[in-house]
Amino acid sequence: MQKTHSSGPARACDPTLDMAITGLMAALVFTGTYFFKIPTAFGYTHLGDCMIILTVCLFGTRRGMLAGAIGAGLSDFIAGYAAWVLPTIVLKGGWALIMGLIMYRLLPHFKYSWLAGAVTGGIFHVIGYTLVKIPLYGGGVAMAECFTLIAQTAAGIVLGGVAYTVLAKSPAIRNLRVKFL
Repeated sequence: MQKTHSSGPARACDPTLDMAITGLMAALVFTGTYFFKIPTAFGYTHLGDCMIILTVCLFGTRRGMLAGAIGAGLSDFIAGYAAWVLPTIVLKGGWALIMGLIMYRLLPHFKYSWLAGAVTGGIFHVIGYTLVKIPLYGGGVAMAECFTLIAQTAAGIVLGGVAYTVLAKSPAIRNLRVKFL
């Protein structure tokens, strides 16, 4: 098993590499959120969440929090959803934080700790967005949008898990992760 510290894989010795990986993953979150979206009545559903899951799994809690917050927040800002930028930054970063804490601190030796963390963080994600929607759109709309939000969250977890399973076996990713030990 890979050596880990409290927030996931050990930090890179090279801060430039650390910044580059975090920036690359934020760009992937942005791309999945901004370009692969399905409009809904009060926002959109997207594929960016799977990139947040992937980032936490491959590169740790801190990078996952930063990539999720920056990539998704920037997507909301550029797409014209200014009212959602701050909630998105907090909720996507919070999801990554919860996932990372469970994956790397609470259940580091459990085979499916990533899934337990992603689901727990996903529950936080759904509740958080629903609570933000209540003052913006009313309780009825917030509850009506729950199904879409739950589906988006579940899809992000499933797709992120598939991507992690495939990429974790890749020699290129394994070699990159070795640099973090």
